[in-house]
Amino acid sequence: MKTSNIQFDRRSFIKVTASVGGGMMVGLSWTASAADIDENLPLEPVTFNAFVKISPDGAITLMSPNPEVGQNIKTAMPMLVAEELDCDWNKVVVEQAGLDSNKYTRQVAGGSGSIPASWKPLRTAGATARLMLISAAAKRWNVKPEECTTDNGVVLHKASGKKATYGELATEAATLEVPKDVPLKAVKDFKIIGKSFKAVDNKKVFTGKQEFGLDFKREGMLYGVVARPPAFGMKIKSVNDTRAKSMSGIKQVIRFGNKVAVLGNSTWEVLKARERLSIEWEVDTKLESTADHDAKMQELLGKPVEKPQRKDGDALAKFEGASKVIEATYEGPFLPHAPMEPMNFFAHVKEDSAELIGPTQNPAPARKAAAQATGLPEEKISVMMTRMGGGFGRRLNSDFVAEVAEVSKLAKAPVKIIWTREDDMTGGIYRPACHYTYRAALDAQGNIIGFHARGAGLNVGNPLREHNFPAGALTNYLAEGHNYQSNVTTGPWRAPVHNFLGFAEQSFLDEIAIASGKDPVQMRLDLLDQAEKSPVGDVRYKIDRFKSVIELAAKKANWGKAPAGVFQGFSAYFSFNTYVAQVVEVTLEAGQPKIKRVVCAVDCGVVVNPSHAKNQIEGGVIDGLGHAMYGQLTFKDGAPEQNNFDTYRIIRMADAPPVEVHFVENELDPTGLGEPTLPPIAGALGNAIFRATGIRLRKQPFSLNGGKNA
Repeated sequence: MKTSNIQFDRRSFIKVTASVGGGMMVGLSWTASAADIDENLPLEPVTFNAFVKISPDGAITLMSPNPEVGQNIKTAMPMLVAEELDCDWNKVVVEQAGLDSNKYTRQVAGGSGSIPASWKPLRTAGATARLMLISAAAKRWNVKPEECTTDNGVVLHKASGKKATYGELATEAATLEVPKDVPLKAVKDFKIIGKSFKAVDNKKVFTGKQEFGLDFKREGMLYGVVARPPAFGMKIKSVNDTRAKSMSGIKQVIRFGNKVAVLGNSTWEVLKARERLSIEWEVDTKLESTADHDAKMQELLGKPVEKPQRKDGDALAKFEGASKVIEATYEGPFLPHAPMEPMNFFAHVKEDSAELIGPTQNPAPARKAAAQATGLPEEKISVMMTRMGGGFGRRLNSDFVAEVAEVSKLAKAPVKIIWTREDDMTGGIYRPACHYTYRAALDAQGNIIGFHARGAGLNVGNPLREHNFPAGALTNYLAEGHNYQSNVTTGPWRAPVHNFLGFAEQSFLDEIAIASGKDPVQMRLDLLDQAEKSPVGDVRYKIDRFKSVIELAAKKANWGKAPAGVFQGFSAYFSFNTYVAQVVEVTLEAGQPKIKRVVCAVDCGVVVNPSHAKNQIEGGVIDGLGHAMYGQLTFKDGAPEQNNFDTYRIIRMADAPPVEVHFVENELDPTGLGEPTLPPIAGALGNAIFRATGIRLRKQPFSLNGGKNA
């Protein structure tokens, strides 16, 4: 690439696309001329790509493209850039980027994929800028680039003693040829990655200056609340809004679709006006109850599927002559996401454009939903993400964004719609309810000769992860899944499908171990040995990594050697390309189980920021424990029976045990971390409670189904 032909500007960027083979292709694009750089503006930042801006005064700004939902990605992603840029982290300023599908890919907070997807692209962005700065220094000093090194934002030429800061070189560097095939550091050379750094927004969060979605205001905007159907399966028959419109501060009342929006000068005024709406509702589709759901899932569990999700050998035939057959059914309820910050969003829809601002985990689909709601082309809609007070998958959906966009268009005004806690908990998009029946056929020595898993869920698609361990280790393995369409809306909930499936699988493996007289840890290791020596079908997990976390957790928990009165439960699970093994320890206090400690071993590859990684792991464990013990959303005639924290209990600080975190150290690329520690924790807890009480818990929440105060 010739310098005279390069087009540079502040919108230069790294473009990442998926390759045909499923990997990633990284290239650099530059989209404006070098003549645009005015050397008479010394404090104007030079943009090297979509992630790096360097001012001549030395200020370095790194952009964080993904939504920040408390997972500290706004700190971790810039750390990747800073590592390869070789700058002083203490002098870095991090800014939240808005949605830009041309500059960035996968601007999503979900699927535990932000760091894995960004690991090489973001490091390449930093390394590219660094090489350009070195080239600028070498050109200035008339030396070879390979004779120069960098350290903490300074380019050095040791032979001559010359040095220059990145700020001094930034303008020159931006006019040079963009290097290709940029080398990246070896893990052993990392200075930033692998060290614990405070979250860049900590001070703002602690002092109340951080802007969350609920904090956002725009002069002239209207506040809005929406009246939605009181039950799934109902629709509006008639609306009388006379009293609501007459109230102080109310500007508009708008009926749209099957909803009514009330707009006004303040949240309080629109909430009080909504109470004055007279809406008559009528039945549109069946009003479903929890009893209906449970009956349907149990019915499906008794039926085979036309095409199994996985079939190795002939598992069903092995049950006929088995020495022992073990069977158990596990039941998981609907769950709301219940983030501390309820849904809210701002929209200003004009005739030819729209501006969206608020907490979304998935801004690209949010923009698409707004385009469909307004009729505007997506390129005319901007989306800016605020920090989120929790999401857990709820904000991966775009229903609340489409809603405010439609209302803003109809109102011809900027609008911010706020959901109350009751709105949020009864407004739909829940974790699907699922039931599972497992059966195992054992021979006289207690070996598994047949394994059969059958699942049924509501709006879940495939309720199984049919390649989960112990698939691949067993000659005869059958996995079947049923899906039932309900009018109760569902969506991703932290670790979709895995979140309850992990409990069912890990509980059943424990039941097999007890029935066969084997140690639960050793049984898993033996099965992994079988998968290694005689693999059956598709093995989707790395056996050595799985073994490593199992052995590490058992060692750190002193498995099998707990003091008298301490009862241990074990689990091990693979999801989002991460391996997790957990030990829960419980004691009995006044005859009731009490969690005393959790030991968690994790293999997630290179750990970018250990303090934040531990926070993610601890959060997943506590979240999983809380919902296993207390979480449940039930329905009566289509209406949720829990609508706030007085009827829907979440885990409290007094319930949260200490969590010990141990990482398997390696130099493998990072894998997901926001979700993998949640699925297996309920199984470890249930297994520990069984050892303490002799009660096998197969239905959640435990507190309502025999687990008492667990």
